[in-house]
Amino acid sequence: MQLPFTPDQFFGVFAEYNRRFWPIAIVLWIMTAATLVATRQPNGKGRALNYLLSALWMWNAVAYHALLFTQINPAAWLFAGLFGVQSLLLLSPGLRGSMSGSTIATRPLRWVGMALLCYALAYPLLSLSLGHGYPGTPTFGVPCPTAILTIGILLTVWAGASRWLSVIPALWGLVGGSAAVLLAVWTDYVLLGAGVLLVLVLVIAPFHRL
Repeated sequence: MQLPFTPDQFFGVFAEYNRRFWPIAIVLWIMTAATLVATRQPNGKGRALNYLLSALWMWNAVAYHALLFTQINPAAWLFAGLFGVQSLLLLSPGLRGSMSGSTIATRPLRWVGMALLCYALAYPLLSLSLGHGYPGTPTFGVPCPTAILTIGILLTVWAGASRWLSVIPALWGLVGGSAAVLLAVWTDYVLLGAGVLLVLVLVIAPFHRL
C-alpha cells in the first residue's frame, strides 16, 4: 500500500503534537485513570465515561487530525469528521446507554476489555520502550490509544450501549492498526487485534447478548 506520507513525516506529526500539547496529554491521562477507577466503585457515576470518551474523540478530531495530520494526509479531514461524529454519538442519550461499572459481557470478553483498558494507559510508556524516541512517538490523547480505550470500555463496562457506538472504533481499529504493519508501530498490533475482535462481536452476535 502506497501511503501519501513518509515514515519521517508520520512520526514528525507526533513530535509536533508532543511539543505543543504535552501538558494536555498528561492531564488527559490522569483524568482517564481517575475516571476508570471512580466508575468501578459501587456508586460510581457511569456518565463520566461518556463525557470522558466524548472529550477524547473530539480532542483527536480537532487537535490531532484537523490541526496536525491534515498537513501530511488529506484523508485526515475525513478522519476528523468521523472522530467528531463519534464524539457526538457518545453524548446522545438514545445511544450511549448506561455505564455503571457493571458488565453484561461474557467473562472472557470482560477480561479482554479490562486488559485493553490497562494497555491504553500503558501505551505511552510502551511506545517509548519499543524504539520510538521522544518526542516523535505516540503518547496519550492521540487516536490509537483512544480507540483501544474505547474498545476496552465497550467490551467491559458498557451496559446496554447502542451497537452504533462500536462502528467507528472498530473501523479505526483496522485503519489505525494498519500502522503496526506499514509503519512498524509495534504498539498498534494490539489495536489491530482489538478492531478485528470488535468487528467479530458486531457481526456474530447482538451486542447486548455478549
